[in-house]
Amino acid sequence: MRACVPAVLAAAFLLLASTAPRAASLEVAPVIVEIRAPGATATLKLRNEGTGPLSAQIRVYRWTQVNGEEKLEPTDDVVASPPIANLAAKTDYIVRLVRLSKQPLDAPETYRLLVDELPDPSAPKDRAVTLVLRYSIPVFFYPNGAADAKLAWSVEQRRGKLFVAATNSGDRHVRLAALKLNDAGGKTLSFGNGLTGYVLGRSTMRWAAPGNAKLAAGSTIAISAQGDQGPINASSSVQAK
Repeated sequence: MRACVPAVLAAAFLLLASTAPRAASLEVAPVIVEIRAPGATATLKLRNEGTGPLSAQIRVYRWTQVNGEEKLEPTDDVVASPPIANLAAKTDYIVRLVRLSKQPLDAPETYRLLVDELPDPSAPKDRAVTLVLRYSIPVFFYPNGAADAKLAWSVEQRRGKLFVAATNSGDRHVRLAALKLNDAGGKTLSFGNGLTGYVLGRSTMRWAAPGNAKLAAGSTIAISAQGDQGPINASSSVQAK
């Protein structure tokens, strides 16, 4: 029985080796795009850091926040050219982003640019796991004189879940990280130390608290987060619905 153990371990090692992931190679810059009127174009740089060629697909979606939830819809108002990029190893590739509408920009427009590294169809069909990347890049078109973001917060307990929402009455977006709620008793509810999400201009975004968190209805909650321009501090009372 003992003589079988090395053979079993060797077989397991070969299986793990055959399913080892292959590193993805695509890099994209910048990771956020802001275009002010009358501008209508921007460029992105794609780079292949791998040792072989790769292909990438570039798609544009209109990005809105409806009833506190994010929504992506196909659009022809903004296009990426070319929609498919073929990159040789260790080379850069420029993609143009163009707003086609000739109508003056009188309100902010927001989009998501999805850049996907495509699997290599010629790769051997072994047990290897190919890790391909997806970049989701926010794209903002702003009119002249766009109003700064202004957030109003609310907290509600609904159907056994706790939600926190931010309504932005300004034109410019807010990028939020490290969102936390604190009650008067010292209880802290964290939504994580990383990126929480965006609140788009003239929109409301809502986040569900992790787990089965509960806060007393009517209690006053201190809200803190990190925004684009620095720390954010606010308060709201818990509404029961």
